[in-house]
Amino acid sequence: MNSSIQHRIYSEVKSYLLMTIGLFIYAFGWVVFIIPNQIAGGGVIGISAIITYATGFPTEYSYLLINTGLVVAGMLVMGRSFGVKTLFGIGVAALLFHLLPGFISPEFIEKAIIHDNNLLNALIGGTASGIGIGMVFMQGGSTGGTDIIAIVWSKFNNVSPGRVFIFCDLIIIASILLLPGRSFEHVIYGYIEMVSFSYVIDLVISGNKQSVQIMVFSPQYEKIADSLVSDLQRGVTVLDSMGWYTKKEGKVIIVIARKNEVNSIFRVVKETDPQAFISVANVMGVFGKGFEQIKTGKIAWKKKDKALPQ
Repeated sequence: MNSSIQHRIYSEVKSYLLMTIGLFIYAFGWVVFIIPNQIAGGGVIGISAIITYATGFPTEYSYLLINTGLVVAGMLVMGRSFGVKTLFGIGVAALLFHLLPGFISPEFIEKAIIHDNNLLNALIGGTASGIGIGMVFMQGGSTGGTDIIAIVWSKFNNVSPGRVFIFCDLIIIASILLLPGRSFEHVIYGYIEMVSFSYVIDLVISGNKQSVQIMVFSPQYEKIADSLVSDLQRGVTVLDSMGWYTKKEGKVIIVIARKNEVNSIFRVVKETDPQAFISVANVMGVFGKGFEQIKTGKIAWKKKDKALPQ
């Protein structure tokens, strides 16, 4: 089999595996910390949970039914599907919401729950579900729901999808007041879950996409540059420089890389020249081949393969 095909298959299998792990963490947060405490939450799962609190109707069934309706409506309005990974995310999440309560013993849930402290339960549940959905988003997946509502609404109105997400979640969480015996306190817990969920998603995604600019000052710049290109497959730029104190001309290596690649670059530099001077700075954004791509009207946050831009 062609090596490129093998690599593509491996990448796809790895992507779906990471999505499944993320969906498991997402469902775990809801099944263990949020639903047993009847805490409100955002998105379609939040609507499904409130239906469960009010009627006892299984969360997974209403989650699947609502998402199916939204996907069909989205396809009719947008004229295209929302991708295989979205359908995969919806299906696996619904399956996990159905299976996990049977696999996780009530005793474990009872011990995991922090009694009389829904604040911590909301924070832990929101954090776990945020980590899970962040992993799904990093693989280009989705769990449908308010994502679809935001896309459809933004198509016909000059409103950003982010505002639609927030507006939908605020209404969904506040709707728990329609249930008997619920007070504004329950709404506050729901909003705490929403904030922790959103914050952790941003942390997971931005942490993966953070880039740095590394400047290396060394008389052995040629060997270092060659090693970075050959060993790490990372593009480099070499600029002329002058030390103003010594008045000696030299070269500076500039490398733009992901934050998780910094240690590998340090290793290559130090193996060649232990005395090299290195400067590292965070950058706000990097656009081009190998990083994010700019499209007309918006930025497409899409991770590409490593490239050699210089």
